Amino acid sequence: MSRAQLTSTVEQNTGGAVAPFVAGKNFLANGGFDIWQRGTSVAIANGNAYGADRWNDYFSVASITTSRQSTNDTTNLPNIQYCSRVQRNSGTTTTGTIWHTQSIESAQSIPLVGKTVTLSFYARAGANFSSSSNALTAAITSGTGTDQNLLNGFTGSATTASSTVTLTTNWQRFTVTGTVSSSATQVGVYFTYSATGTANTNDYYEVTGVQLELGSVATSFSRAGGTLQGELALCQRYYAQTYAGDSITMANYTTANAYGTWRYPVPMRAAPAILFTSASNTTYFSNNSPQTPSALSYGNIAIASMELEITGSFTQGYSGFVRLNNAGVIQASAEL
Repeated sequence: MSRAQLTSTVEQNTGGAVAPFVAGKNFLANGGFDIWQRGTSVAIANGNAYGADRWNDYFSVASITTSRQSTNDTTNLPNIQYCSRVQRNSGTTTTGTIWHTQSIESAQSIPLVGKTVTLSFYARAGANFSSSSNALTAAITSGTGTDQNLLNGFTGSATTASSTVTLTTNWQRFTVTGTVSSSATQVGVYFTYSATGTANTNDYYEVTGVQLELGSVATSFSRAGGTLQGELALCQRYYAQTYAGDSITMANYTTANAYGTWRYPVPMRAAPAILFTSASNTTYFSNNSPQTPSALSYGNIAIASMELEITGSFTQGYSGFVRLNNAGVIQASAEL
């Protein structure tokens, strides 16, 4: 098969031979739930937040936890190591609708407009999954806005396809197929169910191998980034952070001010929102003895980098570096 033939087959699959692992076939980032920069267990209370990279969760009335788990099944679910567990915390008595979503930016959504698409995924239920009849709804949705978050509401929201499936405690693969509106400018997917009763120890479902692709037939799961390294870089386009022990080179511009630049691991989707901890969580090393800066601030936020400023008592003209201690983390978010 020529390269041109292979490309054509991947772009609009109708059941013929398709390369099983190819970057760009899957329009959903982190569908194998390998990447969890914010931590492999994230508690979400009374609102929405990101757990696994690119996956936005929502529960309106009480707390849930999303966590990375091993699939532990090479028979029903071969070759996928991790899954996302969406769990209602044990003892929770309030009920409501729980969402697990991914919004695709407009530039990435355009190739799907007016096309037949297929969402495929593997899922299983915990022994105490509290959804009535073990039902889980999976859907593809579209909108006419630009770079919106579906949990906040797509402008001109329309359901491309939706299916309510019945989970068991074993992995099963499910598919949902539909045609994206020709007027759409953005696409997203979601999983949702309504919790009932009091949550027990294993009130959860798990999902993995999530793939949205062109065509009417589900093909073998493939990471959007092609490789694990590619998937990480794709996720870091939306969110990146420093880690405890990281350091940033600084220059003592005056006796009271030092400046440095944090370059994000990859250029981000847009100039990100920055969140960082206080100066007490950093140590500055220059020609002086190590010291805790009196203040820490940032500015000049761009797609590729941001500027960091510290204040203290320095020797002008010397260089040094800021070391981020255990609680000293800088976060950059360009999520939708």
